[in-house]
Amino acid sequence: MKNYQTNEIKNIAIIGGAGTGKTTLTESMLFEAGATKRRGSVGAKNTVSDFYPVEQEYGYSVYATPFSLEWNGKKLNMIDCPGSDDFVGGAVTSLNVTDAALILVHGQSGFDGGVMNAFRNTENYNKPTMLAINQLDRENVDFDAILERMRESQGNKVVAVQFPANPGEGFNQIIDVLLMKSLTYKGDSDEPTIGDIPAALQDKAEELHAALVEAAAESDEALMEKYFEEGDLTPEEVHNGLRKTLLTRGIFPVFCLSADKMMGVRRLLDILTDIAPCISEVPVIKNDEGQEVPFNETAPCSIFFFKTTFEQHIGEVNYFKVMSGIMHEGEDMVNANRGSKERVALIFSPVGSNRVQVSELHAGDIGATVKLKDVKTGNTLNSKGADNKFNFIVYPDPKYRRAIKPVNEADMEKMMGILQRIREEDPTYIIEQSRELKQTILHGQGEFHLRTLKWTVENIDKLAVEFNEPKIPYRETITKVARADYRHKKQSGGSGQFGEVHLIIEPYEEGKPLPEVFKFGNQEFKMAVKGTDEFPLEWGGKLVFVNSIVGGAIDARFIPAIQKGIMSRMEQGPLTGSYARDIRVIVYDGKMHPVDSNEISFMLAGRNAFSLAFKDAGPKVLEPIYDVEILVPGENMGDVMSDLNGRRAIIMGMHSDKGMQKLQAKVPLKEMSDYSTTLSSISGGRASFTMKFASYELVPTDIQAQLLKDYEAQQQDKD
Repeated sequence: MKNYQTNEIKNIAIIGGAGTGKTTLTESMLFEAGATKRRGSVGAKNTVSDFYPVEQEYGYSVYATPFSLEWNGKKLNMIDCPGSDDFVGGAVTSLNVTDAALILVHGQSGFDGGVMNAFRNTENYNKPTMLAINQLDRENVDFDAILERMRESQGNKVVAVQFPANPGEGFNQIIDVLLMKSLTYKGDSDEPTIGDIPAALQDKAEELHAALVEAAAESDEALMEKYFEEGDLTPEEVHNGLRKTLLTRGIFPVFCLSADKMMGVRRLLDILTDIAPCISEVPVIKNDEGQEVPFNETAPCSIFFFKTTFEQHIGEVNYFKVMSGIMHEGEDMVNANRGSKERVALIFSPVGSNRVQVSELHAGDIGATVKLKDVKTGNTLNSKGADNKFNFIVYPDPKYRRAIKPVNEADMEKMMGILQRIREEDPTYIIEQSRELKQTILHGQGEFHLRTLKWTVENIDKLAVEFNEPKIPYRETITKVARADYRHKKQSGGSGQFGEVHLIIEPYEEGKPLPEVFKFGNQEFKMAVKGTDEFPLEWGGKLVFVNSIVGGAIDARFIPAIQKGIMSRMEQGPLTGSYARDIRVIVYDGKMHPVDSNEISFMLAGRNAFSLAFKDAGPKVLEPIYDVEILVPGENMGDVMSDLNGRRAIIMGMHSDKGMQKLQAKVPLKEMSDYSTTLSSISGGRASFTMKFASYELVPTDIQAQLLKDYEAQQQDKD
């Protein structure tokens, strides 16, 4: 492979729903370009992408696979992305490091949830977007209906560059309205016969051609003026216009394919080479300091690592994008994230499971390397004179969680090492070792996502693990004022232990003033504040400690011990053993002994006085509430609403969004355990959702009673 300049490189992500044929298209493109000598197939498990054991086991893409090919003097770097929304991390990564997207659409299922999700992702990252309707040789294909549905969602920006003359099982002819010619395929030949458009389709072709040329002309005033004067543009002018308007997402051109039968693949490569944006035309990326870093070949070299894989017999393979300069093999560089030095001995242009060794890669290019010492996904390497660090990929919040543990408890450390390695390959996994819940919580994008990880751990790493329902991180708080005192006294020969603490607790709210007087029955307790300490809690909320002791009833040196005792009870609330939060504690009196008082005595006295007061202060259990946003087809709205009602959801709003309905709701985390699976079932995979922590709110009375009962039973079992 020759060395390509920055203005000769095009980076494109291939995205779309599961089963649309992205991996098959990858095989056909590589074969067509001569990058491979044979075409693999998903069924035969011999494709250059989908080559990991878990992908071959299940027959679907799990990882995004970069590959490159040469066509018409240009280098196309493309990434075959997983179709399932559970593996959206691959699409997110790919859209961040490429400059355009090609959405593949299934000819039978049409504008389904996968296409909707793909469109949303391209919109989120503002990527120029093209579409290819694949599998047009299947029965019950309705190209016009798919096109119309796309236009309902995305408007008149959806413009056909091609349409099938005879979609369905006999499909073998494409009408190309850019060429204004027909492309007819015979047998297994990938080279079409180019001819005139059949008379019966001439009017349709002319109408679509006019729409295409008009869309191209709108990108440039001079082109628009010529179009109005002459009524048409040259093919070169149309290409230039389409590239300009594509860059601003002013057009979503649509192509026709049967990737499995090689129909339309060669022509697609021609068009991608002509209209997909070059590196020099795309927006400049900023480094962590907010400075723009142009794709400049003459600048010092910086490379950003966006992907890591682990391959048998090779080990770690690191994929990178050249952000500036020219990357040379054997180059000495510095890791901006870790401070370590690295020599990049070999660089490759990736072709799925294969790699082509190259001597250099220019700014904007995508490459791979192996056997680095200390590089992780998200790291930046700089050559001499460069001082960049990049961190522009933001992954979606997780939507599904399970507790994971090894069947053999002795394998815990081994399991954690495996999980960390898998997370390097897919950063959308989040591994949480919860001290609070005493569980290892695995967060992911859905049941499918976590099940795939479990298969890998058990079949590749040969470690048996099990999933369990994760506990809910409840919180405890109080709703009214209470007072208590406790004397800790212990004598066992020699010096004893003595400490007595009197305190008042009340709910804490930000900005709420401390009362000057507290009343309990006929007694009044006046506060004489000596000092206030605020403790922001790592689990949320605050503990505010007020020292209101007068007359030296408790020596100042014992105050930290009292705080420590109270904090220990905050870490294991009296109701359910959950963390407590948002409480103000006022210590106003107590007693000491000149000999027996010590820190442990006051720590225990403070802890027990707090516990007694807590139980009299209207204690309540709080549960985590999440903001959930659901995008659902209108026909499934009723079923989704009904399901949410059964999950104690509060609907906050709803509105239409490009042919879909968007619902906002607040839902308790406890009710979201199986939501991704249920929503997929309700909508046939067309709906999607996001969830983000919102707040802690009081649980209903009946649920609190059950939680207290369960906790009491657990404590009895321990005894």
